Amino acid sequence: MTVEPAEKLLAPVLSAFWDDPRSWTLDTYRRHEGYQALTKALAMAPDDLIAYVKDSGLRGRGGAGFPTGMKWQFIPQGDNKPHYLVVNADESEPGTCKDIPLLFANPHALIEGIVIACYAIRSHHAFIYLRGEVVPVLRRLHEAVREAYQAGYLGKDIKGTGFDLELTVHAGAGAYICGEETALLDSLEGRRGQPRLRPPFPAVEGLYACPTVVNNVESIASVPAIIHRGKEWFRSMGSEKSPGFTLYSLSGHVARPGQYEGPLGITLRQLLDMGGGMRPGHRLKFWTPGGSSTPMFTEEHLDVPLDYEGVGAAGSMLGTKALQCFDETTCVVRAVTRWTEFYAHESCGKCTPCREGTYWLVQLLRDIEAGKGRAGDLEKLADIADNINGKSFCALGDGAAAPIASSLKYFRAEYEEHIERGGCPFDPARSTAWADTSRTEAHA
Repeated sequence: MTVEPAEKLLAPVLSAFWDDPRSWTLDTYRRHEGYQALTKALAMAPDDLIAYVKDSGLRGRGGAGFPTGMKWQFIPQGDNKPHYLVVNADESEPGTCKDIPLLFANPHALIEGIVIACYAIRSHHAFIYLRGEVVPVLRRLHEAVREAYQAGYLGKDIKGTGFDLELTVHAGAGAYICGEETALLDSLEGRRGQPRLRPPFPAVEGLYACPTVVNNVESIASVPAIIHRGKEWFRSMGSEKSPGFTLYSLSGHVARPGQYEGPLGITLRQLLDMGGGMRPGHRLKFWTPGGSSTPMFTEEHLDVPLDYEGVGAAGSMLGTKALQCFDETTCVVRAVTRWTEFYAHESCGKCTPCREGTYWLVQLLRDIEAGKGRAGDLEKLADIADNINGKSFCALGDGAAAPIASSLKYFRAEYEEHIERGGCPFDPARSTAWADTSRTEAHA
């Protein structure tokens, strides 16, 4: 049986021309069939457009994997209220790094997708909520929006169809909690970003108490390609329940980290083959399939299909496809401690399980890492994590508990070794990206 080269498994669509000298400009986007999908979409009835996206099987790329067309369908029609589309570009989870490069290299794919989505849900005002720290991306996005207005893709009477759309780019202040859709809406309205009680859901009462769709950057940016090339083309990739292409962010101790765009259902083994494997002389120890908030996997999960069903059946979540790979030089306790410190810092404090639980998780983990751990600490860790998981106001608490439970499941012996020997058995310097280079130079 002949085996195709690993690179043939890639399906560059959103990233197809990222290597062009000025990939972010309107001229480059139009040279690559940009805004052709918009012409097709504006010739369709809005309800037919929603049905088309729903039939394509596109699922949200922000983590939960909810069907995009179905989310659009929830917007009530004939209610005499303004409808809004809000694009969640507040990417900030450790390891997650797909939306920001996409916006930096190809912002017009998102803008075209926004116009199509707004036409479908009968919205005349859209917002992009961008993480405020990424100023170069913010500037590039503002320029792309200006180009789109100037070319007649935004504003009044778009391309002579009578459809009007205003697009506002809003920079957040750097709060991870604002990636949660209802906290994002509160922040956009000028209030402190904290999750709302649901129901009512955003589709009924979202931004300014009006029907609102909140979608991820990659989800909306994928729509033009589906409209232009057809839902059958989109469904020819991936699996039946998880069709299409997506961006996988390969990072950590790999030879060639970066964005790899391929069909859903590809495996980490295949992606590592394309990425040159782990750094020379080292082997994979553990990895995250969807960022730090998803239960970790080990080497035995290398062949798990990276789609929503495959990863879920193996005991984790696909999330944002942030594949952080760690080799044997990494201390699991140290890595989990750093993640947990992040969640404790980013907890909005609205609910007790998350506010208090993440604080105490950090105290216990720091003690264990520093050699001050005691017998019974591991049971206490598991108990606190269990009291957070499923009991906090939003998914931030669940994300904080996931690394604790999964690391205890696969690496309990490593935690016990920290307690028994009164310290960490790993040298932190060996896990740095430059460690092998430094040792080679020192030896020379």
